[in-house]
Amino acid sequence: MQELDGEEARLADYFDVIAGTSTGGLVTVMLTAPDKNNRPLYAAKDIVPFYLENTPKIFPQRWGAFAWIIKLFKAMIGPKYNGKYLKSLVTGILGKTKLNQTLTNVVIPTFDIKKMQPVIFSSFQVPREPSMDAQLSDICIGTSAAPTYLPAHYFQNGDSEFNLIDGGIVANNPTLVAMGEVTRQVMKEDPKFFPIKPLDYGRYLVISLGTGSEKKKPRYDAKTAAKWGVLGWLANNGAPLIEAFTEASADLVGFHNNVVFEALHSVNCYIRIQDDTLTGDLASVDVATKQNLDELVKVGERLLDNIVSRVNSDTGDFEPVQNGGSNREALKRYAKELSDERKERESNCRDCKSAQVKSFPS
Repeated sequence: MQELDGEEARLADYFDVIAGTSTGGLVTVMLTAPDKNNRPLYAAKDIVPFYLENTPKIFPQRWGAFAWIIKLFKAMIGPKYNGKYLKSLVTGILGKTKLNQTLTNVVIPTFDIKKMQPVIFSSFQVPREPSMDAQLSDICIGTSAAPTYLPAHYFQNGDSEFNLIDGGIVANNPTLVAMGEVTRQVMKEDPKFFPIKPLDYGRYLVISLGTGSEKKKPRYDAKTAAKWGVLGWLANNGAPLIEAFTEASADLVGFHNNVVFEALHSVNCYIRIQDDTLTGDLASVDVATKQNLDELVKVGERLLDNIVSRVNSDTGDFEPVQNGGSNREALKRYAKELSDERKERESNCRDCKSAQVKSFPS
């Protein structure tokens, strides 16, 4: 899009909605929160350097002969990391900026453990529920509070209180939640989305980006899991219970979106970019060594040149799309569509203002 429209182009200028869960929620806010000039705090190219610099401080690594014993002990008595650096980092960057101030609509899922229900922080809901207009820093800390890794986050906003953990418990892939929020606005006849109809998916353009998942292979088995207690489910070669929740959530969303877009003859309006072949440390949540982070960057770069893939609705596996081209080529096509759409909207807006001037002269 910068090649098409100049270096000042930002994702928030083109998308009606940007959604993210957990670390995706942080990325969403980075792309949409305003700076002092009312432009996005970060360009997309700034995100990788941000993570390379800060991830080792969010997830400090332990070394030495007894490191694994210390990790196990900490997992038994509390979260592996205290979250202090993340909280300080996010509050320092975002200050008191609130949800209503983002430069485009955002949707960020969390889960409230006191109410035992999802809490979706959505720009669309703020006019209806002012209590949801929380500070972006609190939303970021809440959606990324992964159980066993980071502490749950409590805050108050007006008369409302929130007790939040990772949005991955609700929607590890938030695509469906974001589309649901748009559909709700369409049903309310929001003029911003006119003339879209509730199931007019041909008018959607959905780009869904995953953070990668482990290569599918036998991981656990029922005979072994049958012997697990609480500790086994939470700390046996990872965190099986948490992994099961998040993987199931993401897979179901991918399956649903593929079936719906295919059924409505709109498959070219949706793309899911995800590497499901990660192994070892690359598939971990918190191995923040320089070597691992550098390898993750390479994974992302290779992923651009992979063939566009979709979930097979029968097997649940990602399979290359015949004649689908690469992810890079697909994103270039989408960039052109987004650029053209923005120019058309700007033209329509100018025409509308011109008509108003002619109709109501001073």
